[in-house]
Amino acid sequence: MLKRLFPVLLAVTVAAILVLPSFAQQTGGTLIIGRGADSVTLSYYATAAPDSEVLAHIAETLFRLTPDGKIVPHLAESHSLSADGRTMTIKLRRGIRFTDGTPFDATAVKWNLDFFRNPANRIQFQFLVSEVTSVDVVDSNTVRISSGRAFVPLLAHLTHDFIGMHSPAAVERAGGMQAPVGMPYGRAPVGTGPYVLKEWVRGDRLVLERNPNYWGPNKPALDQIVWRVIPDDGARVLALESGQIQVAVRVPPRDTSRLVLNRDIRVDRTSSLRTIYMAFNNQRRPFTDARVRQAFNYAVNKRAIVQTILGGAARVSDAPIAPGIVGYAPVMTYAYDINKAKQLLTEAGFPQGLNVTIHHPSGRYVQDAAVAAAVQAQLRDAGINARLVTMEWATYLQVTNRPVEQTDIEMFMLGWGTVTGDADYGLYSLFHSSQWAPGGSSRFFYKNTQVDGLLDQARAITDPARRAATYKQAMGIIMQDAPWLFLHSESQITALRRDVQGLIVHPTERVLAYNARVGR
Repeated sequence: MLKRLFPVLLAVTVAAILVLPSFAQQTGGTLIIGRGADSVTLSYYATAAPDSEVLAHIAETLFRLTPDGKIVPHLAESHSLSADGRTMTIKLRRGIRFTDGTPFDATAVKWNLDFFRNPANRIQFQFLVSEVTSVDVVDSNTVRISSGRAFVPLLAHLTHDFIGMHSPAAVERAGGMQAPVGMPYGRAPVGTGPYVLKEWVRGDRLVLERNPNYWGPNKPALDQIVWRVIPDDGARVLALESGQIQVAVRVPPRDTSRLVLNRDIRVDRTSSLRTIYMAFNNQRRPFTDARVRQAFNYAVNKRAIVQTILGGAARVSDAPIAPGIVGYAPVMTYAYDINKAKQLLTEAGFPQGLNVTIHHPSGRYVQDAAVAAAVQAQLRDAGINARLVTMEWATYLQVTNRPVEQTDIEMFMLGWGTVTGDADYGLYSLFHSSQWAPGGSSRFFYKNTQVDGLLDQARAITDPARRAATYKQAMGIIMQDAPWLFLHSESQITALRRDVQGLIVHPTERVLAYNARVGR
């Protein structure tokens, strides 16, 4: 089934970045990556991609998802599945240690998975292992994971950076994952990875340094990796051109025509598995009425936004998840139809239109502020007056993650990258009613019992065709219910200095530098 992953990647993909130019390679040096938003925490309480890409260098996973969509063992050596699909046995690599010197073994894996799945720990991504009933140590290098029924997406879920392996001893020394005093573990994580955290100045920079004792066959070459926070898109590009940084992520499409003429810079375009949307609070009037939610979808010309603001570097959403994900199927798009939007608003009791406040971040997604402004302008033609509220990323995550009875948010912009490559991650996590914030990732409080049932069923369907059909049925209902203003799936535009070698821009929207070098 996973062989079907990523069939629609753009022609220019990760492979372009992996081709090594004819520069002399060097060991050492510093790679500086400019991005729009800072990480929030580097622990099991992480919730967003800026956390994930840093964690990938520190706390490694049992399995990895390759850029071409294959699941391969990493800290694990191999795995086997019982005939009924309820038991997974994982053999671990031997001789690996966490960077605090403690052993990585079956006991450590059990500790991590048990911590992650413990409801008392209130981990937002707990759905990744919610079907697991026990984790048992078979011997020092073997663990057995059991479920009450077949749990088809488990292997894909074990590739997720948020379920990487952390040192149990380091967590204990820190007083727990969420210690209220001292140095929180999320600012001092300890894993098995090629890099360790050296410095973190909030809102400015996060610095990793080489782990000299890394276990893997590919030893880290760089002395340091630095993530610089530069929220303004234009300033990020200028920093690249001036040499202050060597990699700029989420480059505005308008700047690419200039950058490709600079022989010191190359531009990479990589498909991503991220869908951008504006969510409605489905439990707050007027968005309790599906006609209002549909009206917003008809009132926005998504194709125009993709072409004019994003320079064609995106794809109008025709499903709640992006192409390239196992379980994706095109379902429908909402045509741009102002008259239809007005008709639906009138039927719902708003013949004169309505007022709404839309929250959005800046610097997190491609042209997010410009997209929000375009939506605001287009809604006006349907009689919808939208007020925009822009927020800094970390604060934005906190504000939008309040429980339904405490939030006053009406609409907000977010994105969701299905980073495991499996539809369960993109659908169950957001559209199953058990996943409402703050315990889960559904900050828009959607509930449809039929969708819940279909998503529950799909987790245990081992036949690929039946599973795909079940997801397509669920997605059809979701699109009609319109819990979101569906926008687009992003493409990643990354610009980098030509002497940067071996950097991976992954379709899961992570810039991975653990094999990167800087040529002379």
